Amino acid sequence: MNRRVLRQAAGYAGIVLIALACWFAARLIADRMVRQEFGAALAAQRQISRSVVDNMAEVIASDLAMSRAIPQTMAQTDVIERALALSARDTPAGTESVRRASLLKVPEFAAVDAFLHDAQGFSGLDAIWIVNGNGLCIASSNAGERMSYVGLDLRTTPYLANTLLGAFAETYGVGGASGEPGIFIAAPVYDDGLLVGAVVARIGITRLRHWVTHPGSFVADSNGVVIMAHDSASEGLALPNSRVSEMNAVDRVSTYLRERFARLALRPATADILRQAPWLPPDETSHMVEMPGLDAPALYEVRNGLNSGLSAHLVDPLAAWPELLANHRRDEALIFLTLIGAATLAGVITVSWVRERSLHRATRNLAEQLQAANALLAAEARVDALTGALSRRYFLDLLRREIERARAAGEPLCMAIADLDYFKQINDRFGHPTGDRALRHFADTCRAGLRNDDAVGRLGGEEFGILLPSTGLAAGLEVVERLRHQVRATPCPDLPPEANLSVSIGITELAAQDLPERLMSRADLALYLAKSDGRDCCRAMPPDDTMPPAREAAATW
Repeated sequence: MNRRVLRQAAGYAGIVLIALACWFAARLIADRMVRQEFGAALAAQRQISRSVVDNMAEVIASDLAMSRAIPQTMAQTDVIERALALSARDTPAGTESVRRASLLKVPEFAAVDAFLHDAQGFSGLDAIWIVNGNGLCIASSNAGERMSYVGLDLRTTPYLANTLLGAFAETYGVGGASGEPGIFIAAPVYDDGLLVGAVVARIGITRLRHWVTHPGSFVADSNGVVIMAHDSASEGLALPNSRVSEMNAVDRVSTYLRERFARLALRPATADILRQAPWLPPDETSHMVEMPGLDAPALYEVRNGLNSGLSAHLVDPLAAWPELLANHRRDEALIFLTLIGAATLAGVITVSWVRERSLHRATRNLAEQLQAANALLAAEARVDALTGALSRRYFLDLLRREIERARAAGEPLCMAIADLDYFKQINDRFGHPTGDRALRHFADTCRAGLRNDDAVGRLGGEEFGILLPSTGLAAGLEVVERLRHQVRATPCPDLPPEANLSVSIGITELAAQDLPERLMSRADLALYLAKSDGRDCCRAMPPDDTMPPAREAAATW
């Protein structure tokens, strides 16, 4: 009897030991299998996240490069230098309102105000103003508005302090007069080698919302403040360990019109990941983060060095995380039950084979998704989604290649910039969908009326660039004039008859030593002439920068 009890006890103990061994083995096998699946999912999503943030950084750099060219070009014009010279000789004193009233009565400054207002209208900027060497705003594109900058003393503004010492400045801030956030660009103005003032421009944040179209994306300034985000609740928060926390209260108020900044709840996710999945190696989770509202740990990608002090950020939750946790729990139970009996050995082999095939299929699906995502990103980078014209970045790359080809072949090349007339009024009167249809109609008209070798790209808003390879200025002017007539004469069935769609076009020809920026600047000047001559017309700018005799007064642009 005692032997029987002993044998039963030994049998029970053996079963328990076997069960424990099977459970231990099941955990080891499940850990290994899900670690492999986790590694494949993490690598695939990391590559996609890096592609997204790289594309975001390229768009930011391209937009700011186009915007900073405008004040830099204007700083070299005669009309700006003359206005600053006049201000240096006679600077009004008194209160802000007294200074404003005095400056608005000066005819020369009134002409500069109108010039800045017109330039701001087609440049895509929210405001442009001129500051003399004493930090006083003497002219502004919003001189006729109630919140005019004219007469303001701007010496203490962060974006102007370095510029009045001769340095180019580009920084994020909140306007003290308007209270609106934006990117401020300040270019110094020299007259006979002497610093006489600065040209300042502001791009409103609302114009740049396309930077953060991807979920989880946001942009921070050089002080670590989130200036825009896909989730607007994150805007105005400070990054962990950011420079804004080291600034004094006066500088924070001067730059952001606020003194205190809540911190973005972005923290390492290693501890929480290992609590949920202790089978993961810590080194694979060290670069993952977590934020309130996210159900899974996220990849965090940052791109600095955008030549502007801004940085692009992306917090991308790991989409496969819930499935990985569920797979691990399922694998543990499945392998344990399989290892319990020797009779289930065939089942263990089958399940392992099925799991390996599943892992292979998941990896292949992720690779296909990555290829599709890369193809989509490439298409979005090349073609403007709204109009079907070339994107601005691709058009600028094509312009550089065409300039090199034209010089190598000794052939002419024409560059034109077209701008739809009174486009803002069309949007305001008929709505933005009607404005979108007008943009598509113009792009379709260009494609129908141009050769296969010609190119049309959307530079921004209602502004389009047109490249005419192997075409001289006279022939190019005939081409764009024909396009202008087609836009006017061919009504779009999707637009109301009252829209009266028309276009102004400026065109120029490549000169021997032209850089792409110089060629575009002359096309801009020609467009300005067309706008100044009443719109719905085409004007040409010769490659030697000489102006038509009838328009010598506009040469300052």
